[in-house]
Amino acid sequence: MTGTSGARTSQGLDQVAAGLVACLPALNRHLERSIDGRLPFPRLPERQLHLLRYVAEHEDVTVQRAAAALRMMPNNVSALVTRLTEAGLLERRQDGTDRRVAHLRVTPLARRRIDEVHKTAAAQLASALRTLTDGDLDALGSALGALGALTRHLREHSA
Repeated sequence: MTGTSGARTSQGLDQVAAGLVACLPALNRHLERSIDGRLPFPRLPERQLHLLRYVAEHEDVTVQRAAAALRMMPNNVSALVTRLTEAGLLERRQDGTDRRVAHLRVTPLARRRIDEVHKTAAAQLASALRTLTDGDLDALGSALGALGALTRHLREHSA
């Protein structure tokens, strides 16, 4: 379904959107559940995990900007930052010009854990992918670029 094919009709777009809305969260949920017992550390609560991932991708982000990006109240993000800092996963650095502003960075421990989660999830997903047909693997491989573009678009237009 590319270009001017059936996916461009309203019904085709609606079907693709509904399929992605149903499939992607379920895929993510199953993947997260399958790796939980395989990690040598406890899984963080969802909101802490979202904040940690965001900071890992946006080093030196402020609490205010992280709150806006994650659509959370700044005081809630500040509380999460406190918990993650106490756990040794985030560093909070004061701004050089405005001491009320804090810049956030993940710690080396957090970076190692993020890498371990990524490696474990990739291994689990690779194991599941081995059960698919060559045609299904080709289709998924072809869709990666489009999924990346869709993710970028959603990220840019939801801020």
